[in-house]
Amino acid sequence: MHHLLYVSQLYSLSILRPLQKAAKKRGDECAWFFDPPLNGNAYLDGCERLLSEVDDVINWKPDAVYVPGNVVPHFFPGVKVQVFHGLATDETGKKGHYRIRGFFDLYCTRNPDETEKFKALEKKYGHFRVAETGWPKLDPLFSDLGQNIRTELGIEKPIVLYASTFSPSLTSAPQLFDEIRELSSSGKWHWLVTLHPKMDEAVVAQYRTLAGPNLTFFESHEDVLPLMHAADAMLCDTSSIALEFQMLNKPLVTFKNKTPGQHHISVTNVEQIESALSEALNCPEPLMRATQKFVEFLHPRNDGRSSERVIAAVDSFIASGYGQLRQKPLNLLRKWKIRKKLGYYRF
Repeated sequence: MHHLLYVSQLYSLSILRPLQKAAKKRGDECAWFFDPPLNGNAYLDGCERLLSEVDDVINWKPDAVYVPGNVVPHFFPGVKVQVFHGLATDETGKKGHYRIRGFFDLYCTRNPDETEKFKALEKKYGHFRVAETGWPKLDPLFSDLGQNIRTELGIEKPIVLYASTFSPSLTSAPQLFDEIRELSSSGKWHWLVTLHPKMDEAVVAQYRTLAGPNLTFFESHEDVLPLMHAADAMLCDTSSIALEFQMLNKPLVTFKNKTPGQHHISVTNVEQIESALSEALNCPEPLMRATQKFVEFLHPRNDGRSSERVIAAVDSFIASGYGQLRQKPLNLLRKWKIRKKLGYYRF
């Protein structure tokens, strides 16, 4: 069986690599395709196969195409599988999560609430199917501690992870730069900092300058899972990475979060951040109980085998003969934009 891993943003790498691992474990073949202008050669290792041209994909004839983004070339062979690029939904700050764009054959959901909503949409539209599998990106989180950053950096003090989304209406990065600079210079905690791949490069450049004895900066394409394992607490905004961090049952502080709740300490003023982090690092019992309850709701499958379930769902979908799907919408404008981006006009 051939599995194509489709990358439109660099965050897709950590989502798709667990799928690659599961597929290869059972003896299947995998290949990668990167949307231009991304250069896949810069991000794949020698054991990973890159298909650089659309014709290479067509000739390779993938049985399934796995996509963390919103669209996929409709002319690629194989089942188009939506695996999502974050845990956030409409209820947790990600608007448009349930928007059906008409490109996918199979949606792989993460929890019963999300499954129920997509099942209702499946019944309404009839041109895709839904399977509850869990999220592949979290497999290493539950099954592999990965790189021990604390040991590697020789850190003995508490570690705070800071991450931020890129959206101008949601990001905290520009507003918190001075505060994080001050807190890191104090030496009270060690900071690990990573920013969204689509963050304004000027902001990224600012944060790079903070790297020093008490702050380590990580580029956006680097695997964030080891950072989450190393951190004792996290500071974030309305980014889905905060939800991923909470899967480890660790305390979270959010700044101007759009969906505050009891499962994190939410602050709205910069002056509150230091005291909120100090509180979080003490792991207060009410906060941790609420965190555990939220984790069980958001992603109840914590066995590290979500990738296996995704591939099994694809097997079942193919065996069903595509489940007698209705015809998808024409999507002429979106399809034309994809062809133009890829420079591929054969029909």
